[in-house]
Amino acid sequence: MNSLFPLITFIAMMLSIFVTPSFATEITGAGATFPSPLYAQWADAYKAETNHIITYNGIGSAGGIKYIKAAAVTFGGSDMPLSSNELEKSGLIQFPTAIGADVPVINVSGIKSGEVILSGPILAKIFLGKINKWNDPEIKQLNMNISLPDLAIVVVHRSDGSGTSFVWTDYLSKVSPDWKAKVGASTHVKWPLGIGGQGNDGVAKNVMEIQGSIGYVEAAFAKKRHIPVVNMINKSGKIVSPNMKSFEAAAQNTDWLKTEHFNVSLTDQPAAEAWPIVSATFILMRNKPVDTAQSKAALIFFSWAYEKGAKIATELEYVPIPDKVVAHIKKIWASEFVFTN
Repeated sequence: MNSLFPLITFIAMMLSIFVTPSFATEITGAGATFPSPLYAQWADAYKAETNHIITYNGIGSAGGIKYIKAAAVTFGGSDMPLSSNELEKSGLIQFPTAIGADVPVINVSGIKSGEVILSGPILAKIFLGKINKWNDPEIKQLNMNISLPDLAIVVVHRSDGSGTSFVWTDYLSKVSPDWKAKVGASTHVKWPLGIGGQGNDGVAKNVMEIQGSIGYVEAAFAKKRHIPVVNMINKSGKIVSPNMKSFEAAAQNTDWLKTEHFNVSLTDQPAAEAWPIVSATFILMRNKPVDTAQSKAALIFFSWAYEKGAKIATELEYVPIPDKVVAHIKKIWASEFVFTN
C-alpha cells in the first residue's frame, strides 16, 4: 500500500496539469538558436497531429532569457543553464529538452570536411589571436598528412547573446587557463578579435564567404548547410568526429537526477569517444504563469516531444533526453508549477 502512494500521488498531480484545457491554438517561445532546427520539426509534426501551432523564434539564449523573465513568451530557450538562485529570483522552472553539440567550421581551399584536426588549447589560441596562420607549427604537428596553406586565419564568432557562444566559451575556459582568465564563459563575451555574425546563419555566411575563416555553429546546422567541420582531440587524447556516437558518449555518464535544476555542463567530458563541445539545451517557463492555458498547452507539447519526438531528434543529430530523466522532469512540473485558473 505504502509503495503505491507515491505513484498514485504523482499520477494525480500529472492529471491536474494535463487535463486537456481549452487553450489558444498558438503557443509562442523564443530563445536559443542551438535547438531551432529541432523545435521547428517538432512543431511541424505536432501541428500535423493535433492542429495546434508552436511558434519558436531563434533569437539567441540571451533574448530567450530576457523574454521569459518579462513574460513576453510562454517559454524561453537557453543553452546556458541558469543558476538555482537566478531561477528562484526570477520565478522560473528549467528543464532540458535535448542534447546537441557545437562544431568548428572552416573555409580553407582544398581542405575537405573532417580532414583538419585541432585540439582545445589550439582552438583557444586561434580565438585569442595567438595562432594566426593555417600552417602554424602547432596545427601542422596535428595534421602531418595534409598540406596546410600559408593563409591567415580569420576568426568568426557570434555577435548576439548566444547559448552556442556560452557552450563554446565554456569549453575554451576548461581547456585554456589563458582563455578563462582573459575572456571567460558567457552568452556574450568581449571577443579578443574576429568578425561577428548574427545567429548561426550569420556565422555560417561569414565562414562560407571568407577564405581562411574558422567559426562555430550547432552541429545539425553545419550538417544541413554542408559546411566543412573540424575533427577534435578530446580530453582523453583521442581524435573524434562530430556525430551521434560521440555526442552520446559525452552525455552518457551524466547523473541528471543528482543535479539541482538540471544545471550541468557536458563540455570536455573524459569518455574516450566523447565529442568535447556538447551541451544540453533548456526550456525556461514561469512557475506562476501569466496565462495558465498557454503554459499547460506548452507542457502538453513538450510531453508529446519527449514521447514522440526522439526519432526526429536523432535524425537531426540531437541526443534525446533519457526516459528516467523525462519522468523526473514531469514530477517537477507537477510539484513546482502553480496554476491559478
